[in-house]
Amino acid sequence: MADHPSPDQRPVEEQLGELRTRIDAVDQQLLQLLNQRAQLAQAVGEVKKIDSSPVFRPDREAQVIDKLKNLNPGPIQADSIAPIWREIMSACRSLEAKLKVAFLGPIGTFSEQAALDYFGSSIDALPCPSIDEVFRATVAGSADFGVVPVENSTEGVVARSLDLLLQSPVTIIGETSLLVSHNLLRKEPLRAGIKVVCAHPQALAQCQGWLSQNLPDAERRPVSSNAEGARLAGKDASIAALASTRAASRYGLHVLQAGVQDDAHNRTRFVIISQPEALPASAPTGHDCTSLIVSVDNRPGAVHDMLVPLKHHGVSMTRFESRPARSGQWEYVFYMDLAGHPAQDNVAAAMSELRAQCSFFKVLGTYPLDVH
Repeated sequence: MADHPSPDQRPVEEQLGELRTRIDAVDQQLLQLLNQRAQLAQAVGEVKKIDSSPVFRPDREAQVIDKLKNLNPGPIQADSIAPIWREIMSACRSLEAKLKVAFLGPIGTFSEQAALDYFGSSIDALPCPSIDEVFRATVAGSADFGVVPVENSTEGVVARSLDLLLQSPVTIIGETSLLVSHNLLRKEPLRAGIKVVCAHPQALAQCQGWLSQNLPDAERRPVSSNAEGARLAGKDASIAALASTRAASRYGLHVLQAGVQDDAHNRTRFVIISQPEALPASAPTGHDCTSLIVSVDNRPGAVHDMLVPLKHHGVSMTRFESRPARSGQWEYVFYMDLAGHPAQDNVAAAMSELRAQCSFFKVLGTYPLDVH
């Protein structure tokens, strides 16, 4: 019979003390290594200055995270790698220059959380009062990048974002998605006396079942963002908000009920926009998306013919949405996401044939898929 090691008979505090000492030693090693990485990042920044290369390369950062996830032996879970390294890269990147990132504000929105998840916390945050202002700031150059919601798993597309992607001279350089949990927030720690629930229209729609059952007599008042609703709730005890726990902390509110959205798996997808000349074309990462806006002449079979090149060349279409072209003629444009990168021969061939079928063809961008 094999011998088993005897259990450690020392007092618990003594065992914990030894383990904590070892952890402190590892932390010191990590700190030294992080500073070595930061010094290398500074050296990279100096080289980039020679040809004015951009500080931020989303394709490069996606490749770094992918490689680390593949090398990870555990026990750290693979899903933890991306947020840890995004913060490390964000801190190192800020030694060259802090990126200015615009998003739908005020502070405390899910759009802010999406910006922090994508870029890390070492950024100059620019909260904007509307999605329109996020686009304006990005186009005008007062922000390096903008973060805008484009679709929700419960309520579908964010129409204003899609319309502005059509109208604005921006390109998509990345995407991220959030599991969105709406919480009922209030200045007072009880539900009695709530007369108004303030939130973004999408949030009100995502929580309509819960609100109808639990606060049937309360007015549902749409505002520019959930964080704006939280700000208003912080000033008036008769107002409740649907917002994040981050907003609750910022505006001094109680969480009366967590997770009041009707769909427990409610997610919102955000895209990252920039001026077209801000970054060079993204290099292939192996998990890329190409977003297009197209239109075809109004004739029988036009939409079918438009999709034939994708089937012929084996290119998957992961998203297909139609929106009015706002021409007054009942014409439509189609928003398409294709799986792949134009550097792939089949994707390039499919896009070339697709372009020939279209009366309007706009490439919104090619970018790495969310690597969380």
